[in-house]
Amino acid sequence: MKHIILILVFISTLSAFNWPDDYDEALSQAKAQHKDIYLLIGSEYCPWCEKFEKKILSDKEVVNKLKKDYILLYLSTNIDEIPSHLKKSPLPRHYFLTQDGKVIYTTMGYRSKEGFYEVLSDVKE
Repeated sequence: MKHIILILVFISTLSAFNWPDDYDEALSQAKAQHKDIYLLIGSEYCPWCEKFEKKILSDKEVVNKLKKDYILLYLSTNIDEIPSHLKKSPLPRHYFLTQDGKVIYTTMGYRSKEGFYEVLSDVKE
């Protein structure tokens, strides 16, 4: 049994994606910094989530653009408690939230870099 637990822990750490995962802390930071929140809900077992993380959210230009306007947050359906007012699927699920956690905009699925920039533009409108 110890080996199974160790293997699961190891697998969960393989992802290079390492964003904050504390919803309440993100709300506090958003209020303090007068920003909205970009929340990605994903899973370690979702190939589209992994592709989005590796191809889009590992791009420094994309991350810098997000950090300019948003507090970044990642919640995993396998590990984290997802607030009840948010849908958990389909994955990946993108939420843009106010400082109080109200949904401004939501979309789902994998996006190319250009497609994700279009989403960011739509959120601003």
